[in-house]
Amino acid sequence: MANPDLEKARVRLYEKADRKPAIIATGTVLMVLAGFIAFLNLINSISLGFRADQRPIERFLFWLIVATLGFIGPYGFFLAKKQREIKQIERRLPDFLRDVAEAGRFGMTLADAIVVSGGGRYGKLTPEIKKMAAQITWGVPATEALRLFATRVKTPMVERVVAIIVKSSDAGGDVADVLTMVSHDTKENQLTEDERRIAMSTYIAVIYISFMVFLVTIWILNVTFLPKMLEASGALEGGAGGAALAGASPLANNLPEVVFNVKIAFFVAVIVHALGDGILAGVLDTGKIANGLRHSFIMLVIAMFAFLVI
Repeated sequence: MANPDLEKARVRLYEKADRKPAIIATGTVLMVLAGFIAFLNLINSISLGFRADQRPIERFLFWLIVATLGFIGPYGFFLAKKQREIKQIERRLPDFLRDVAEAGRFGMTLADAIVVSGGGRYGKLTPEIKKMAAQITWGVPATEALRLFATRVKTPMVERVVAIIVKSSDAGGDVADVLTMVSHDTKENQLTEDERRIAMSTYIAVIYISFMVFLVTIWILNVTFLPKMLEASGALEGGAGGAALAGASPLANNLPEVVFNVKIAFFVAVIVHALGDGILAGVLDTGKIANGLRHSFIMLVIAMFAFLVI
């Protein structure tokens, strides 16, 4: 009789390690480090900026962006990579179900059909099938191997398919017919999802275009309107009677500072714009806020370098 503890240890060898906590921890460390540098720049304890002429508030905002990028970058791109791998696995799932159903029609049990299908080629799904086949070979029941597969992949589609197959197997019905039906239904769902993603890609492109238009608008204001305000202030102070008028107007006296504050307001607006638009793009793409972090990362990098140029 097989040792249960040994069987569990063998199964755990085929479990995929979850790197999500390590990614979050790395991002948190980067965020805290850059945030601390931003705070030191804000109180002017250090002068570590991205340009020689930056004021403390400018250095603070730039390092605040770096802190934000340090957190959302690793986590956002990790989620994007994981989502892409899951989609590649789901893409070949109907082919695997169809092959298992065909093997079942030749009189094989569900376990034998999965083991035989383990020798096939299903792209990114192949390693997962080999894991299931190895687990079944070691004595793990086919339904338990399917549950472990659903636990590793963790997507609604895979969990739904596995639940249907397990229920059918436990009920003792014709699993081959059920697998064929599930394979066809899964393929139809994927086609519907592809159509939705194509439609949503247009809106995501509009979000990026609107963000770039916002940046260009700020650049135009910076090179045309704000310099004219400073020129008007100089002309006002140098003209006849200008001193009296300037002394009567606090705005005229502090116009360079007002212009600087306007630029800071523009910068903050772009930061909020980048974060919000990125999250919205993620919601439109996959329906999840977390998947928009990579879009926010890209927009923040664009905004950061754009303002360094501006």
